[in-house]
Amino acid sequence: MTTTEHPNEVATAAASGASATERFHADKSPFEAVKDTPPERVATLINEVLAGVHETIRKHKVTYDEYNALKAWLINVGEDGEWPLFLDVWVEHVVEDVATEHREGNKGSIEGPYYVPNAPDQGSKGAVPMREDEKGDPLLWNGQVRSCDGTPLAGAKVELWHADDDGYYSQFAPGIPEWNLRATLTADDEGRFEITTIRPAPYMIPTDGSCGKMIAAAGWHPWRPAHLHLKVSAPGHEQLTAQLYFPGDAHNDDDVASAVKPELILDPQDDGKGGVTVAYDFVLDPEK
Repeated sequence: MTTTEHPNEVATAAASGASATERFHADKSPFEAVKDTPPERVATLINEVLAGVHETIRKHKVTYDEYNALKAWLINVGEDGEWPLFLDVWVEHVVEDVATEHREGNKGSIEGPYYVPNAPDQGSKGAVPMREDEKGDPLLWNGQVRSCDGTPLAGAKVELWHADDDGYYSQFAPGIPEWNLRATLTADDEGRFEITTIRPAPYMIPTDGSCGKMIAAAGWHPWRPAHLHLKVSAPGHEQLTAQLYFPGDAHNDDDVASAVKPELILDPQDDGKGGVTVAYDFVLDPEK
């Protein structure tokens, strides 16, 4: 695969946000999934969200200048296409906690805005597509997918995607091959898989758009620790969405997306060749 350099000057938050919004519309059918939600539940949720906003306004004596600044910012978030980024960074981790609190198997984490389905299948043992001179230290990861009773799940799917060493995701930034650092693995008869990739680097979420303006105004930082994204699935079992992290990262304890969990931190071992190996298994809950 040929190498294409990043034209960083055009890798903007607005462009990334627009791509994330388009991808969300293409891959999700949110209204269909909740079309049978009773009006009473819709009213309850809306009223409680609004009540929280009203209470904040009253408690902190929000001024008209502050209110109009908020209105302008909300408009800009939409214009920048950053609603997927905003919601996935500051809201999704709570939705994920609630949705998976019943599980006995692996802990999950947020999906984030940069998932793309149907990445190339590499079988049970392979390498993610990458450029010939992809930056980053080699990473070899092996694992097994099992059910809660210990049964290996033959043919389980493990979808992997992550940012490159500059913090960019393929299909959301220019100049990167379509499936760069994205792959699907199909576990063997014992539920085992092995994949070669590169160790990702920590990165900042986009800061040149509306979310960046909010971060700056609040005095926050925009950093996410280095992580691998996963979706793990098998027939008759609940799909697991997770992120795996690396020990010692400066932002494991203050991830801007609040997505790090102790159970998701890897234990890399030096392979003596400038890279690392990791072993991490998945336990999926049977569908109820």
